[in-house]
Parts: sequence; C-alpha cells; structure tokens
Amino acid sequence: MSVSEAEGTAIGAIDFDPDALRERYRIERRKRLRSDGLAQYIPLEAELEGLDADPWIEEVSGRAPVHDEVEILIIGGGFSALSLGARLRMRNIHDFRIVEKGADFGGAWHWNRYPDAQCDIESYIYLPLLEETGYIPKEKYSHQPEILEHVHRIAKQYDLYRDVFFQTIVTGCRWDDERGRWIVATNVGDEIAARFVVKTTGVNDKPKLPGIPGITSFKGHMFHTSRWDYGYTGGDTTGGLHKLADKRVAVIGTGSTAISVIPALARHAKRLYVVQRTPAAVNVRGNRPTDPDWAKTLTPGWQKRRRENFVGLTSGVPQPEDLVADAWTESTRRVGGFFVDDLARAFDGSAEDFARMLELEDFKIMNELRGRVDTLVEDPLVAEALKPWYRQWCKRPTFSDEYLAAFNRPSVTLLDTDGKGEERITERGVVVAGTEYEVDLIIFSTGFEAGTPFAHRAGYETYGRGGCTLSDAWKNSFQSLHGFYVHGFPNMFHMTLSQNGVSYLRTYMLDEQAEHIADMLRECRERRATRVEPTQEAQSEWQVVIKSFGVKSNELQETCTPSWFNNEGMGNTGNGIADNVYGGGPLPFYELIREWRGNGEWEGLAFT
Repeated sequence: MSVSEAEGTAIGAIDFDPDALRERYRIERRKRLRSDGLAQYIPLEAELEGLDADPWIEEVSGRAPVHDEVEILIIGGGFSALSLGARLRMRNIHDFRIVEKGADFGGAWHWNRYPDAQCDIESYIYLPLLEETGYIPKEKYSHQPEILEHVHRIAKQYDLYRDVFFQTIVTGCRWDDERGRWIVATNVGDEIAARFVVKTTGVNDKPKLPGIPGITSFKGHMFHTSRWDYGYTGGDTTGGLHKLADKRVAVIGTGSTAISVIPALARHAKRLYVVQRTPAAVNVRGNRPTDPDWAKTLTPGWQKRRRENFVGLTSGVPQPEDLVADAWTESTRRVGGFFVDDLARAFDGSAEDFARMLELEDFKIMNELRGRVDTLVEDPLVAEALKPWYRQWCKRPTFSDEYLAAFNRPSVTLLDTDGKGEERITERGVVVAGTEYEVDLIIFSTGFEAGTPFAHRAGYETYGRGGCTLSDAWKNSFQSLHGFYVHGFPNMFHMTLSQNGVSYLRTYMLDEQAEHIADMLRECRERRATRVEPTQEAQSEWQVVIKSFGVKSNELQETCTPSWFNNEGMGNTGNGIADNVYGGGPLPFYELIREWRGNGEWEGLAFT
C-alpha cells in the first residue's frame, strides 16, 4: 500500500500540505538554533546566588556538625528518596540517613509553590504509594498543596523524619578505599562515613536563568518560579496576588510552569508582559473532582495496572484499553498507533512509509492545537504568534483551560521574540526587538539545569577509587551499567533518567528504581558483601546496547525545535538525556531489570 493510500485508509483524508509543514518546522527550528547551546543559560551563582535561597524555611536549623557513620546515605529528599526510604523500611533495612538541602521533604514539590502549581499527569498514577498509604487524590490532577501533603504522608508513615538532615547541602563525596566507606562532607561541617551512597538528585533541582546581557543590572525585583516570593506578590498557591495590583510584571519563558503561572498573574497584575521565544503546544486540561463511586470500584493492584497502562500507551506498547483517557494518552494513541490492531491491518508497506503515516497524524494533531489557539485568542496577530510549529513530542506537552484566553485581557501583552530571545535587561526592564518595556518585577520561568556536567548540577565533585572523578569518568559520554552504578565508584547508586527506561510518568520510573536499589542493598546484606561494583566489561556492553538505539535519538536531535530534550538543538553530545535513553522503552527496560535481578546471578556486578 502506498503512503497516499494509507493516508486515506488509516488516518483519513488530509486537508494540508505535508511538505509545506515540514519546511515551516525547519524554518522555525533554524530561528532558534544558537551556537552556545546549553551555555546560553547561567546558574544562580555569584551576584544571582540570592535567587536560589529557600523561601520556605520557617526556622533555620542551626544544628551542630555531625561526625558519624551510617550504612546507607541517601542524597536528596524528593520522591526518589521517599520511595527508596519506604522500600528500605519494607525490607527491614533501617540504618540509613537522608540529606536534603531544602527545609522539608518534597524535592520539586517543596520548591515549586508558584500560583496554581499542579501536576500535569493524572494524580492517580503520578502520586506514589497510594495503595500503601490508603489515599485517593481529591482531583484527577492534584494541586501543589495536596501533592506536598502526600509527600508528608509518606514520610510520616515510613518514619523518615527521624533519619533526615534538612537544610544540609553536600559539598564533597570521596571514596576511602582503606575504610571501604564514602566520606561525605556538608555545608554544616558534617563528615559522614557511609558504606553505601544513593544519589537521588534529579533534573528539577537546580534552577537556571537565560544569560541575558544586563541581567544583574535590573533595579527592580526578580525571582525564579521555583523560589516564588509571596512576600512581594501577596497570595499563595491558590492565587490572590493582590500586591501586584499596581505592578508591571514580565514573565520570561513559556514552558509548562508558565502555562500555570500566567493566568494567575493576568488576573492580578496591573500590566503583564509575556516574553516568548518558542510557543507552547497547549492542550485541554479537563480537571475534575474524583468520583467517589469510581474509587469504590478499585481493587488491589489498581495503581500499578493503571500506571503500566499509561506508560505503555505513551511509549508504544499496545494496550487493550485506555484507563487514564486524557490528552496525554489520546495524542499518543493517535500518533503512535498504540491501539495498533486496526492500523496494522490497514497497512502493509515499508517501515519508512509507516513512519511517514505517523508523521501525518502528528501534523493533524498539531494543526488541531494551532486551531485551538485561533478559537480561544481574539487578536489574530497574537494568535498567530502563539502557534507552535514543531512535532508534538519535541517539547513537553502542556495542558491548560485558561492560558490562551489570558491573552484576551487588555492588561496582557505578548512579547514574541521570533525565536531570538530577549536582547537585554536594563535597570528598568526588558528589551525586545529594540523596545524597552519598563517593569517592576521580572519572573524567570526558565526551568532547571539538564545536560550540564553532573558535578555542576550537584554542586560538588565525587571522587571514586584512585581519586578518579565522576566528571572525568563522564567527560566524553555518560557511562554506567543500567544507569544505576558506575565502574570505579563502588557502593554508589544513582536514581536517574540516563541509560534506563525513560517515561513522562517520572514517579513510575523512580518507584521501579527504588525497588531495584532496595533489592540490591538487601542482596548485599544477605551476602555480607562490603563492596559492589559493575565490571568494566559489563559497563562497556551496556554502552553498546544504549548506542544501538542511537538512530531514533539522532532523528529527534536533528528535527526538533531546540529544548533541553535535545541539548538545545546541538545534537548528540554523549551526556544529554536524549543521548542516553534505553530505546526499547520503559516497560521493557524495567521488565529486563526485574528478570536480571530475579535470577539471583546479578550478572556484571562484582561483590566483595
């Protein structure tokens, strides 16, 4: 069957020119390519260091330094650490400590308390350990206060508060081969000797700013969305930003966080300028309260089944039904043909023709999202500037029923930079296309570091056996076995997005990784092993597996609009997220890992 025939039978007639769309996507991508890549962003350091302070500290701890020893040290206090801590308790492993730089557990949800902060993935699958804690979320998409409440619920149920140091930042980590311990130093002056270290710091930890000329010269107020200053804006996560009634505000960035923030700011600010480099693809949110009758029908294992159904649908594994049934799964079903039976029967052409057919379906979906902009935005010029010109998975999808309509307010102005970004920041405001816009407040909705060297993101260097650093080990490309452990760094485990099965449902991944690491630590205990480390041979073989999926990754790099997904369009650097994905998908990866540890051989690991 030819492509044109397939178009008529599998996706229906098309009313657009695919070649014209491909060319438009190429043009829009080229506008946004920059020679500096990831270097266009700057960390919150030096003159900007104050923007990284924790605004949620109610009381400075002021504790004395500790010099002691623990069996397991967990670095980080987000969902990764909570999931791992809970599973260690389930396995009767209690000699561990958690070190967290924030004032409480929560990770991203401790930091992200901006107005209308809300999970963009269904809460019944996003929030971990629902069955174990006996909790059913109040809404399909939980808001930040409920998410943070669940964080505290997990920490209390598994008694994790007794074994944590908050407001504590790791400043160094080195392996003492003679003692067989990791020696971990902190900003408090601690020196903690740990037999095992688990690093759980993710990619939503270290805020980044665009390196806009003059960024330090602004005389007004500014902050990052993950460090929201309610003292200046008034209100809380539910809104009520009354102190902005006489303020002119600029928001820089239009990603998933800005989609939540901008409607709230539009309701309260005297004047709001939205500075846009790349428009977001905004789909329907469709939030609703939890149906209590539906909740009564849930049977044991329901969350695991629902999670795997979503992960399968969004990663290409055929499912008999769609349990979540939202904009995520509807879009991926259509583009991926993940209810594939009818599509496969209708098509018997080549793999290239099949891929082209799926591309056409993607075009249809993105045309619908661009049409949604026309329906909701009154000014046709503003509507045109808000339309995304790229394939839907080039950037994280966003969902809102208020964002686009906010641009109909006379107090809201879109400053579209046509892919170039801001020219500079002055003492008084922001310059776009040669015009200075004076503002009282600049809010950076510019995300977090991803793809930068690990030591920079972590804020410290890690020294393994013989003094080798992780930075040196990963200088040319990320190296590991299964993403969890690295040769030359015994007794260290990573909960990460690299070299394992990546899913948009990140908490599914973290829970699977927590199960794996907890089993590994129990295995070490049962074997009375003092050291465990992957062999160089096993690690090298895993790199071959990862690289075997490189073609798919390279296609993403070469065609998508720049974002952190593709190293800001710079191609395969060897250290980016997209460079190191297990291309078989998350469900097959974690099944592989379960089978790998289930046979009891732990092939590729050396136990001492």
